[in-house]
Amino acid sequence: MNLFGLISTELLGLGFVIVFFGLIVVFTFIGKGQRLQNLREISAFARLKRSIGLAVEAGQRLHLSLGHGGINGQQGASALVGLSVLQRIARVASISDHPPIASSGEATLTILSQDTLQSAYHAINADNQYEPTTGQLSGLTPFSYAAGTLPIIFDSQTSVNLLIGSFGSEVGLITDASERKGGMAIAGSENMTAQAIMYASAQELLIGEELYAAGAYLQAGPAHIASLRAQDVLRWVIIGIILLGALLKLVGVV
Repeated sequence: MNLFGLISTELLGLGFVIVFFGLIVVFTFIGKGQRLQNLREISAFARLKRSIGLAVEAGQRLHLSLGHGGINGQQGASALVGLSVLQRIARVASISDHPPIASSGEATLTILSQDTLQSAYHAINADNQYEPTTGQLSGLTPFSYAAGTLPIIFDSQTSVNLLIGSFGSEVGLITDASERKGGMAIAGSENMTAQAIMYASAQELLIGEELYAAGAYLQAGPAHIASLRAQDVLRWVIIGIILLGALLKLVGVV
């Protein structure tokens, strides 16, 4: 690829990000104080809400696995979604006898998970209940991370396992452990290999863009709802561009 093509591609990507961010800001202000209605039903989120309620009622623990991809590049998007889900469930499930626990396979993710948990407890004026050990670094390689996660899953007090982040083939070990334990496994990842394994081994799977809608479905904040509206707008814009290009090609303009 020549320099001009590379620059054009970079500028196009930058322009897309700027437009998307601008739409999120606009929709956040427009929709402030409103709730997004007419969301299509996603069984994974409906089951997750019920599982959180049952776990809190039974005094059991929720475990969120954030993967090992870090926060850079494409892998970072799924990790940030996992952190937003962690903040939401931490606020709801913090009153349980066994508070939520987060595991990760990357040092930055571990620090962010601890900070997320601490801020969630602070938001509900329960700072004294926060324990740094609830955000754990399970391993620094994919399979050591999976191996370090197994003791958390096999803990007798863990009933729900959420896998939201960047995983590889090692995710099969985690979902298999959840199945053997008899716990609930709800999973989502941007990695296609992980999605294939999750589809066969997890009770509920977030496929494709469903993963990035987690914040809106769990009511994590107006920005998450605005992101769904921004996605819809850009989706129709892209469809229009494709149809226009096909039409121009058909009449011989391009």
